[in-house]
Amino acid sequence: MITLGPLLVFLVIGFFAWLLFTLAVFALPVFAGVTIGLWAFHTGAGSLGGIAVALVAGAATFGIGQLALALVTWTWLRLLVIIFYVAPATVAGYSATHGIAQMAMSSPTWQTVFALVGAVAVSITAFIRFTGMAADGPARQRLARG
Repeated sequence: MITLGPLLVFLVIGFFAWLLFTLAVFALPVFAGVTIGLWAFHTGAGSLGGIAVALVAGAATFGIGQLALALVTWTWLRLLVIIFYVAPATVAGYSATHGIAQMAMSSPTWQTVFALVGAVAVSITAFIRFTGMAADGPARQRLARG
């Protein structure tokens, strides 16, 4: 048990860090889903209704972004849509990394340095994931024609 304890702690911390950064990449859909789900819960939908509304709202927010990327042909407008989804991910990545750095080190300077590195990493990941899932090339042109 003494050898399994530290290993399990390491695995659990790794799992939660992975979950935290995955949610940070999809910050806008997660935020929209949680906010609308809490609203539904507080207006009397109950726990199951709140969860269902949250899932639909998060999926709709993500789907609207994907649809916008698939249908918009102007590069500057596509970049604007991408920034709209990547900016909240950057803030979430900074906050998540800063929170972890506060637990790991006492120097505020190094906390900020690691938080900035985490924000850049989450931004790049969000950019790649969000643009990689959008239809490109002929598929986008077929969608645009109808």
